[in-house]
Amino acid sequence: MPQEFDTIAKTAVDSVGTDISKAIGLPTKLDQLTGETLNLFAQKILQQILSFGTKILIAILIYFVGRWIIKKLKRICTRIFERREIEPSLRTFLISLINITLTIVLLVIIVSVLGIETSSFVALFASAGVAIGLALSGTLQNFAGGVMVLLFKPYKVGDVIEAQGYTGTVKEIQIFNTILNTLDNKAIIIPNGGLATGIINNYSKENIRRIEWIYGIAYGDDFDKARTLILNLINEDNRILNSPAEPFVALNKLGDNSVDIVVRVWVQSSEYWNVYFNLNERVYKSFEQAGLNIPFPQMDIHIKRD
Repeated sequence: MPQEFDTIAKTAVDSVGTDISKAIGLPTKLDQLTGETLNLFAQKILQQILSFGTKILIAILIYFVGRWIIKKLKRICTRIFERREIEPSLRTFLISLINITLTIVLLVIIVSVLGIETSSFVALFASAGVAIGLALSGTLQNFAGGVMVLLFKPYKVGDVIEAQGYTGTVKEIQIFNTILNTLDNKAIIIPNGGLATGIINNYSKENIRRIEWIYGIAYGDDFDKARTLILNLINEDNRILNSPAEPFVALNKLGDNSVDIVVRVWVQSSEYWNVYFNLNERVYKSFEQAGLNIPFPQMDIHIKRD
């Protein structure tokens, strides 16, 4: 029994020695290991350690240099965005996006320096990007629209706009949505995707606007008298401008029930509604005092008896 145990142990030792020797390129018998082969074994291990240690040092150096470059680029981009007066919300987002993208590139470079295969990482990032893009297609469209709105500024906070069937004052421009306050103080949240690709009527874009009214008088009333009365009311209002065009009053058309007079004037955009409603009131009262009739649709019925 002891002899059999010795035989089994020797066989196991020989087998382990053979595997180790094949792995490092040394003789295949443990009993052949000499001082020279042990030195060779130690040199190879030392070379591997030194090689890997050098790669680690280079990777650490690349990391710190890369972070310094990224910080410099972030400062340069921040100055450019400030000079171009890009919205603070978009500015912060773009800086973060640049930082994340450059950091990922830096990590890929470091992994490559360490000798790790990077193709699998690139494939993984690409697959993740495609999956996220498909899952968030609508959200990404709104994000792209928000970027376009903040970059090209078709409207800004405080502007009165009409878009997507709603009219109101722009309260806030976010990355994904724009918030409007309507005249009756409702908060309307509109996705930026539709705003970036749709039609926007910005009432606050220009400093001055033209107002147009249509007033009707009855057939048989004096048109010249009505025209003179309207011009006098316009001249009395200091808010009405004489540039880019003089106030315009003319006979517009002969309607079914009235003679229609068109009135056009220019005012400051901030005074648009004040002048509009005020002149309506003054014309109504002045027409009544001057004996001018404002007609309304009516029907005459004639009854015949046999």
